Parts: sequence; C-alpha cells; structure tokens
Amino acid sequence: MITIKEYAARRRDLMSMMEPNSIAVVASAPERVRSKDTFYAYKQDTTFSYLSGFPEPSAVMVLIPGREQGEYVMFCREKDRLKETWDGFLNGPEGARSDYAADDAFPIADVDEILPGLLEGRGRVYYDIGKDAEFDKHLMGWINNIRDQRRRGAIPPGEFVDLGYFVNEMRLLKSATEIKLMRRAGAISASAHRRAMCASKPGLYEYQLQAQIECEFMLQGATGPAYTSIVGGGKNGCILHYIENRSCLADGDLVLIDAGCEYLDYAADITRTFPVNGRFSAAQAAIYDIVLAAQSEAFKSIAPGIAYNCANEATIRVITQGLVDLNILDGDVDELIARGAHRDFYMHNSGHWLGMDVHDVGDYKVDKSWRDCEAGMVLTVEPGIYIAPDNYNVAEKWRGLAVRIEDDVVITRNGCEQITADVPKERAEIERLMES
Repeated sequence: MITIKEYAARRRDLMSMMEPNSIAVVASAPERVRSKDTFYAYKQDTTFSYLSGFPEPSAVMVLIPGREQGEYVMFCREKDRLKETWDGFLNGPEGARSDYAADDAFPIADVDEILPGLLEGRGRVYYDIGKDAEFDKHLMGWINNIRDQRRRGAIPPGEFVDLGYFVNEMRLLKSATEIKLMRRAGAISASAHRRAMCASKPGLYEYQLQAQIECEFMLQGATGPAYTSIVGGGKNGCILHYIENRSCLADGDLVLIDAGCEYLDYAADITRTFPVNGRFSAAQAAIYDIVLAAQSEAFKSIAPGIAYNCANEATIRVITQGLVDLNILDGDVDELIARGAHRDFYMHNSGHWLGMDVHDVGDYKVDKSWRDCEAGMVLTVEPGIYIAPDNYNVAEKWRGLAVRIEDDVVITRNGCEQITADVPKERAEIERLMES
C-alpha cells in the first residue's frame, strides 16, 4: 500500500518543479451515471489519486509552494450522517487533514468562495485543461471574475501550464512500493488466466470464461478488472478490442483472452491464446510459435539505455520473417518491413506503458526521438498475428486465426523482469495444464 509519506513525497517533488508564486489545481473524477439515479462504481482520477490517495468524488486538491498557512489544501464533502447511511463513509475536511495529511481542508461547498482567493495573484496555474470540461468551466469562471476586478487591484494568473506533463513523467518511473503492488496485480491476473485455461472446453460461452477470470480477481483481493475483459473465440480474436463475449466456444478454435486486474490502484494486463479443446492444431501451432518467438526477441531489447521502439522493431522482424516462412507473405523481409506489409496481420505496436492506468501516462518520444528505457519503467510486450476470416489472399487453413501473447515487464538495472510469467505460454505447458 502507498503510504501517506510517499504521497507527501510525490507532492513535494511536483512542487519542486513548479515556478515560484504558482498554484496547482487538481479535480477529482466526477461520478458517472449508469442508469437514471444509479451510478457506476466510483473510480478516482489517477492524477488526483497519485498525489493524494483521497478516494472520494466532489473534491479539489490545491498545491501552493511556499504558502505559509500550508502548501496542500483540500476541498471535499462534509460529514453527513444521512448521506453516509445511504452511500457510505465520508472523510470530511477533518479526515482529509488527519488521514490524508492535508495542511488545510474546507467543505467543497466553500470552494467558490475560497479558491478564487488562492488563485488571485499567482503567476502560473498548473492544471490539466480539457480533462474535465465541467471543471474547466468552473476554473475559467473564477479566473474571469478575478480579471473583472483588475480595476480594484486584483491580479489574475498570467499563464496556464500543463500539469499532466510533470505528473505523467513522475508516474513513468515507479517506486519500489508501486512495483510491489504491480507484481501482486500480475500474480492475481496470472492465476485468473490459469483458471480460465483449466475451465475451457467446447460448448462454453465466452462470458463463462470471463466469469472465471473475474471471479479469481475478486477472490484474491483485487478491486476488479483493470479494463473490460476480452474473451474472443475463433474469428472473434481477430477483433482487437472485442468485448461482446457472448459467442459459444467451438471445438478446434483458439480463444484469445486479454484480461488483467486492478489491485490497490495499479493495473495488470495479460493476454494468452490457447485452444478451446486443449490441443493446438498444426496451423494454430505454426502461428503461435511465431508470436511467441517475437515476444522472446522483444525481451532482449528492453533494458536501460535502449530506445523504447527497439522492442517493437524486433517483433516486426520476427513476425514478418515467420509469415514469409509460412508463405503468407512473399518477398524480401527488409523490403516487406519497409513498406509495412506486416500491418495486414500485425496492426498494433508491441506494447505500452502500464501503471495506474492500463494504457498509462508518459511520452514515448522526447524531442521527436524514441526515449530510452530507464529502470523503474513498466510496460507490456504484446505481439500478435491476426488473419481475418475473409482474407482470401491466404490459404484457407490460416483464415480466422488470431494469436496475441502479452506480459508485463519491469525495467531493471540490467534488463527486464517479467511480472506475469506465472501463467504458461509455451505450447506444451499450456496443453499440460489444460489436460490436468
């Protein structure tokens, strides 16, 4: 669990990068209506959570470096016995101070009265413009009111600065505690994938494997899925973001499962592809082995000082060569790569940053060049091959086959550590597990 001390260190690090006489404003995520007067389970804005750990909606966090009365100010809902009876515990301003280390805390109802005074006279406002359109209106309203009072000597902020740029770069490098939480998320997710492999058989429905996976998430203490689980049997695996999960699993088909849990705010992201009946056919095995080889080659290109895109380039080369070897592509490998011929079968990159968001924050390029990997970064490695069922340019035995293999890795001082390796991916291992 992230400690109050670590949250405080994050805020200090952020404020050390802010200009003198500046202010940072961060709004909590809004609640989302599910149906009429019912709401989706609340998910806090990850920037807000990263800097405070405060879990409630209708809150605003303000950071003011050098403020004598306290640099960390929180606005949140007041304690309310009736509301808590219906909707659950509220920290209130007292809890924001005692349990979340706010230097000063006020009822959210007072934000219109107090926050403009905190903004007035500041040279810069650090804020994520465009992230929450409704809160954008509130913030600009406060600033416009200050501008209207210039004749009375009021000084409005002169500049907006993208808060996300600074926080996202901080989030890109994980602390030891964050990595420990992500290892746990990876272990829970791996256990869920093993459970799905053992449960699989022809005649089940995709949603029944989804239920097995998400049941395991909850049994092991995860909050739930980090994203909508993908369970694509047969040709459904060729749909990259397939989430219907309603089809029957057929004997002789592969099933592609992309699912990971969220554990104490941190996500895992695993994909495995395996035969519904527990045995790979020759055609399935041929495609599968190319994807597995591509992933293995990518791992060799992930280490401090190596450009992020090297892993992607490694997967493209292995997959293109493999497709040529199977006569699915025809031509010189270098020439095929140069013209992007692989994109008909491998249309995404090899991975993405991972953290509090499953597609986590942080730039992939710096000054228009791929950034170098650094120890503490966490990313996915997920090559795949997808052969559309209506691709009549390939032999019939390949059509409708889809394979993706995805693992999560932490970049270490000497290379990378796979934190989702507890779920098998060698074909023989998968078949043994499913048989057992």
